[in-house]
Amino acid sequence: MKRRQFLAAGALLGAGAAVDRIAGGSATDAAAAPAPAPDGSGLRSRIPFEGTHQAGILTPRPAHAIFVALDAITGSRAELADGLRALSERARLLTASHHALLGSPGEGPTPETGILGPLVPPDALTVTVGFGASLFDGRFGLGDRRPTGLTAMPAFPDDDLDPAACHGDVLVQLCANSSETLLNALRDLLRATRPVLAPRWKIEGFLPDPARESGAGRNLLGFKDGTANPDVGDRAEMDRVVWTGRGDGPAWTVGGTFAVVRVIRNRVEFWDRVSRDEQELMIGRDKAHGAPLGRRGEQDDPDYGSDPKGRRIPLDAHIRLARPRTPATEHQRILRRGYNYSRGIDAAGQLDMGLIFASFQRDVDRQFAAIQRRLAGEPLIDYVRPTGGGYFFLPPGATDPQDWVGSGLFV
Repeated sequence: MKRRQFLAAGALLGAGAAVDRIAGGSATDAAAAPAPAPDGSGLRSRIPFEGTHQAGILTPRPAHAIFVALDAITGSRAELADGLRALSERARLLTASHHALLGSPGEGPTPETGILGPLVPPDALTVTVGFGASLFDGRFGLGDRRPTGLTAMPAFPDDDLDPAACHGDVLVQLCANSSETLLNALRDLLRATRPVLAPRWKIEGFLPDPARESGAGRNLLGFKDGTANPDVGDRAEMDRVVWTGRGDGPAWTVGGTFAVVRVIRNRVEFWDRVSRDEQELMIGRDKAHGAPLGRRGEQDDPDYGSDPKGRRIPLDAHIRLARPRTPATEHQRILRRGYNYSRGIDAAGQLDMGLIFASFQRDVDRQFAAIQRRLAGEPLIDYVRPTGGGYFFLPPGATDPQDWVGSGLFV
C-alpha cells in the first residue's frame, strides 16, 4: 500500500472512531477526562483525542510512557504540515478501539504492526505533541510564530547533558496502561511520518504499582515523588499554573502549555550506601511514609516558618529549595508528571536508571527555571545527574475530528 493510500485509510478509520465516540456521548474535553484505574478493564479505557487541551497533561498517569523527540527531515513547509496532520490522524485512530489493517498474503508490507492482534484496544492511550525551539529556526518560515519564551533547554550548573539526547523539533509523549500499546503506537506513528520526521532520542518510563501503597508513587531513590503537585481539578489553578492565555504569545498558542522533559540518572550504587538519616535530610521527607520531617502525614504542611534555622528540615533540603512555600515563590509552582526509567548498564557496569522528569507550566523561565536555579548546588547533586531532555511547547488540542494538533501554526 502506498503511503498516500495508507494515510487515507487511516483518516477514514479515524473519522469512524470519532463518530463512534460522539455517538457514545463521550466527546468531552480531554483535560477533564478521568483516567481509569489500572485494572482488568484497562484495555477498554478510552481517553478522547479531541479537546480544548491535549490529553496526557492533566489526565492521571497510566503505568507506562514513551518520550520520543524527532527532527524534521523535509525542507518543505507544506510537507511538514502534512506530517503533523498525519501524526494526529494516526493518533486519533490509535486512541480509539479499531480493527487492525493486517493486509493479505502477497500484498506487501502490512499497514499495521499486528503486535496487538486483529483488534487494537484504546488502553487509555494518550498521544501528546509538542514543538521545540529549533522548529522555528527559519527552515519553514515559522520564526514569527514562535511561542513567546520558547528556547532550547540550557545546561544548568549541575547538568551533564549529552547533545545527542537533547532537544528536537517535535516531541511526542505516549502514555498507556501497557507497554505493548505504546510500542505499537510508536511504530505506527513513526511509519506514518517517516518521510517528514526522524527520531532523535527516545526513552521509556514506568510507574510503581499503585496497589502497593496510597499517595504519590516512589522514585528509584525510594522516596515519594510528586506529593506537592497542584490540584488538576481546580480549573482556575490550572489556568494560572499550566495553560497559556491571551497575551502570553501568538494567538495560536492560547490553551497550550510548555513542557520540560529532563532525563535524570540516579547514581543508585552510591545512593544505596548512604544511611537513611542522611538521605532523609537531603530530601526533607521521611523515607517510609513520605511525611515532611517532623510531621505525620504525606500531605502535611512542612511549616518552614516554625523551623527558620533548618533544625528539623535543613535549609538546603530538596523539598525546601524546590518549594519554599512563601508568597514570593508560590507563583512558580509547576505540574509534574514524571516516570521512572531503567535501561540496562553503562560501559563501566553501572546501572542506568533514574527519573524522566516531566513538568508542565505556563512560563518556563518564571516557573521551572526559577526552581532549578534555587536547586543549584543542593546536596542531592552528588547522586543525580541530568543527562538529556528539552523544552517544548504543546499546542492546544484538536477541536474536532477534522482538526489536528498544531494546525493553528500554519494558518
